Amino acid sequence: MLLEGTYPYVRGGVSSWVDQIIRGCPNKTFALVFLGGQPEMYGEMAYSLPANVISLDHHYLLAEGENFPEPKAGDGTAEHFELWQEIVHHFQDPSKTIAKESLCQFYQLLLDESLSLSDFLYSRQSWQVLQNTYLQHSTDPSFIDFFWTYRTIYQPLFKMSSIIKRLPEAKMVHSVSTGYAGFLASVISLLRQIPYLLTEHGIYTKERNIDLSQATWIEDPDTSSSSQLQYKMSYVRKMWMRFFQQLGRISYDNADKIISLYENNQLRQIRDGAEQQRTQVIPNGIDIDHFRKAREEHPKEPLPVAALIGRVVPIKDIKTFIRAIKQASARTPELQGWIVGPVDESPEYVDDCKLLVSSLGLEKQIKFTGMQNLLDILPQVGLVVLTSISEAQPLVLLEAMAAGVPVVASDVGSCAAIIHGGDAQDKALGSAGRLTPIANGHATATAIGDMLLDPALWQQCRQSGIERVEQFYTRPAMLAAYQSLYQEMSE
Repeated sequence: MLLEGTYPYVRGGVSSWVDQIIRGCPNKTFALVFLGGQPEMYGEMAYSLPANVISLDHHYLLAEGENFPEPKAGDGTAEHFELWQEIVHHFQDPSKTIAKESLCQFYQLLLDESLSLSDFLYSRQSWQVLQNTYLQHSTDPSFIDFFWTYRTIYQPLFKMSSIIKRLPEAKMVHSVSTGYAGFLASVISLLRQIPYLLTEHGIYTKERNIDLSQATWIEDPDTSSSSQLQYKMSYVRKMWMRFFQQLGRISYDNADKIISLYENNQLRQIRDGAEQQRTQVIPNGIDIDHFRKAREEHPKEPLPVAALIGRVVPIKDIKTFIRAIKQASARTPELQGWIVGPVDESPEYVDDCKLLVSSLGLEKQIKFTGMQNLLDILPQVGLVVLTSISEAQPLVLLEAMAAGVPVVASDVGSCAAIIHGGDAQDKALGSAGRLTPIANGHATATAIGDMLLDPALWQQCRQSGIERVEQFYTRPAMLAAYQSLYQEMSE
């Protein structure tokens, strides 16, 4: 199983899902490969490994460690870099997927050591490809910016050959995203001729585009002197986006089964290049009995506490939650806002959020609790609030509903179906909370106030949520679906 920036080092919905899948399939053994950026980005393991995990390898694709090649001039082989030029062209223009034959040929050269990371970094032929790419594609004048971006983007693709060499024998490969993990899974599947299962929670390409569009480490052209003050995206920003778009296309092209959590994401996968007949929807499932204790301990009334449970990172839009608590306090002065989740992933954003709390005078009303046991937290809150700008099928909403806590969430991913129901049978159960527009603090504040100040509405949403998760989002159904896939694909 290939895991990019998630289990077992990072807590969150995807990591919890991975842990459930592995523990829920005790008759299968798993070799885990963790892909990260730099080692310092990750701490100790956040999860203990189940007994059926036979190995864990971790690789940091952007690190220049002790085995990084020393500068050494060389010519490089012309035909090898003609192949590399073809591959780079498709990353610069991802409208067509890189041919399977080209990927196999490229990685066979790396595995045979006919081509190396050193050749990419230091050879004359590699320099020629870089120059050609800059002259043919770059629309920005800075060659320095292009050079370092090119090197950073493509270096991990050369490093992946060493990962492939170390992999144990396997009957199939499963990646939990597209991106680097999906690309590596594609290459492994092609070289070893084994089936490839792809599961996407969010749409990786879409989420990377969101991250990259907000990234402050990429500078865009200065249009301040232009007569038309229009935003112009830098070529470097576009280069990163196109790179991840091609990685996504390669994953969809090579995966034998492509799983999404809900129908709209399935349609997005198809629109982005996945063949419809290879796609399938398997919703998240939770252990209802696990949260029954929290449900029984809840006082079953709208406590004046709204909790946002999640990582303190920009994509969760914690700032909108903070502003919503400020506005909702006008109607509910005793309201508290709890931000429950890890604070170590984006320290600068955490500092920004704490500064906003201070500037709004909310130090006594909002607290950052860090990681907590949900069974302890959920009986103490009246609402679980999610203000994310991108989600797939958030486990935290399902877990809150199983514990008898109504929810308020932004209209992203499958939140509408979770709260209001999917098909007619599901919708007949009623709403489990309120849905709000993205990044709308006022609407979120209104929803919080409406829910907490209307005990009858709160009780109805509580009951609808309990019935919905018990009928449509159970862990046994999810595990049975993956057990069936694993059996079918590993025979």
